Amino acid sequence: MRASVVVCAIALCACQSADRVPTWHRDVRSIVTQSCATCHTAGAIAPFVLQSYADVFARRSLVRTQIESRKMPPWPPGPGCAEYADDRSLPEQDRATLLSWIDGGAPEGDPADARPSSPPPPGGLSRVDRELQLGAPYVPVQAPDEYRCFLLDWPETERRYVTGFVAKPGNAAIVHHVLVFLAAPGQVAQFQALDDADPAPGYKCFGGPGGLAPTLGGWTPGSRGGDFPVGTGVPVDPGSKIILQVHYNLPRGLGPSDQTSIQLKLDTAVDRQAFLLPWADPSWLNARTMVIPAGQADVRHAFTFSPGAYLGLITSGAIPPGPFTVYGAGSHQHLRGTRDRLEIQRAGGARECLLDIPRWDFHWQGTYALKTPKRVETGDSISIECHWDNSAANQPGGAPPRELNWGEGTEDEMCLGYLYITQ
Repeated sequence: MRASVVVCAIALCACQSADRVPTWHRDVRSIVTQSCATCHTAGAIAPFVLQSYADVFARRSLVRTQIESRKMPPWPPGPGCAEYADDRSLPEQDRATLLSWIDGGAPEGDPADARPSSPPPPGGLSRVDRELQLGAPYVPVQAPDEYRCFLLDWPETERRYVTGFVAKPGNAAIVHHVLVFLAAPGQVAQFQALDDADPAPGYKCFGGPGGLAPTLGGWTPGSRGGDFPVGTGVPVDPGSKIILQVHYNLPRGLGPSDQTSIQLKLDTAVDRQAFLLPWADPSWLNARTMVIPAGQADVRHAFTFSPGAYLGLITSGAIPPGPFTVYGAGSHQHLRGTRDRLEIQRAGGARECLLDIPRWDFHWQGTYALKTPKRVETGDSISIECHWDNSAANQPGGAPPRELNWGEGTEDEMCLGYLYITQ
């Protein structure tokens, strides 16, 4: 009797242990569909598909490496800073399930145990009022990476407010990211000259659009776009142009074409006019004080300033002087950037993080909408801090290091923040 009890106990323990090992059908498939398949599907930007059990099993070692390092799925903001809408990071419970599944031999399990799974909702606009598209398909001419800017005419004849934004890559297999900038009427000639000087459609624009212009929106694989915060919008005047910057990634070589477009929600009036506030030390641009010496592995530059009393001047009257509200933040560096941080420094000494990118990757940049907007009082300051690695070991192509400074080119650098603000 006692022996049979022991045998039963062992059997029960074994069953419970087996139950704790995740299986593909019961536990893993839904996670992969939700967090990986947006990019790792046929015709998308990722170099291979992760859709079936066979796909993931064959690459389980690579999957483990990427999950352990938190490189995938790509979500640059670090934990503990702020909460963002449409967070694409892998939840800790899902991360533990995937690692446990791989450690347990990556069993397929019983198809009858499969849980319903669906990709992330597509997002989008509550209303599409205007769609702007490249005039003709463009065939990239540089591999593996090409950055191309295209000027798009603004067709409206009266001031309109952009109150929502979605980018639609024409060829998801080669479009790595999209950034959209706004050239006001007084800036159009500057950017038109860049376009005219390049005989091909558009013009080369690695680091930015070729000058300072506010960002209207952006897209990276997995981002969905949608309406801006209720009651807010960015004004666009007649005679403006839209600058569409597309990063093409062609690991399989030249050949495919693209005709990316953007969709916009427009309104004739808003409750609160928004402004995309670029944030950098003016001396970095005007006096070239952002020196990054050759050979140094950790170079830091930072800028802190209280903008409240000067908002009317900084925003050309779009936002009056005084307190303002921050709805979202983004940052920008180039190839030797390693990390950056944007924060509010309260007049009383407290600090509140807006955006922390602990491992900068030029290929995975974006803007991030705060779940809860932050109010900045007149005496508060905004701070940006950037770090770079300009050592010999971190040079593209193995070239010897040289002194770097602010600039638009491939061999230059930047430390730039973006804040979507209203009064």
